[in-house]
Amino acid sequence: MTPSPQDDPRTLVSTDWLAKHLRDPDLRVLDASWYLPAQARDAKAEYAAAHIPGARFFDIDEISDQRSSLPHMAPPPEKFISRLRAMGVGDGHQVVVYDGSGLFSAARVWWTFRLMGKTDVAVLDGGFPKWQAEGREIEDMPPVIRDRHMTVSRQNHLVKDVTQVAHAAKLGEAEILDARAAARFRGEAPEPRPGLRSGHIPGAKNIPFAEVLNPDGTMKPPAALKAVFEAAGVDLKKPAITSCGSGVTAAILSLALERVGHRNHALYDGSWAEWGMYDDLRVATGA
Repeated sequence: MTPSPQDDPRTLVSTDWLAKHLRDPDLRVLDASWYLPAQARDAKAEYAAAHIPGARFFDIDEISDQRSSLPHMAPPPEKFISRLRAMGVGDGHQVVVYDGSGLFSAARVWWTFRLMGKTDVAVLDGGFPKWQAEGREIEDMPPVIRDRHMTVSRQNHLVKDVTQVAHAAKLGEAEILDARAAARFRGEAPEPRPGLRSGHIPGAKNIPFAEVLNPDGTMKPPAALKAVFEAAGVDLKKPAITSCGSGVTAAILSLALERVGHRNHALYDGSWAEWGMYDDLRVATGA
């Protein structure tokens, strides 16, 4: 079994930590499972059948900016507040987010909380698969909801739009880290979303998100994470912008950066779903 990480309620906590704190009155657990269509899994149905006791379901597609044509863009602050209050999540709560893959979509919700200025939020290392494999308590009952006031303060420096990313790529002023699989990054595999070109943002470096994870879905320890970044040629002294297909797995790299102490990073929310759509943006192929 992979050793538990050094528990940090602002980045990553182990199943042992969560089991110890599960009954804390100010703890809130969120199931943020989200799957690609090809995975043929129903996140809501799986949550209804079994979840960590007290967990609420965080719908990444619904709690988003649905005015945008791009998938699950970060929600406006007022929508984030209303949806979280309806789940009984608010100021003063320690939040732990997990998903049904191990460590996949939960990092996106961790990043969304950070974007809204909420820092008492961590991802459950290894997620629901590890929790279940250890024989820990699960339930199929919806939680009892009590309203809690929530205030947010959007941290605009944590997100980048296409203009900012294009500027950074042209000037080489930030490391652009692409979490997609290597074949997609190189332009050798078609994009799963129709109408997108293949390839990557010029100057970007490829770190497929699986490279920062152990086989059991837990995140590698900080020393190993640093080695992954260095092996990809990433200068950790420069600002970083994370990207992927639609802004979900990019957040895994954001979490990994935070774990190695790199604080100057942002996420390109539109990611390849946006960049690959515009013919006037340059695309690079190959390694």
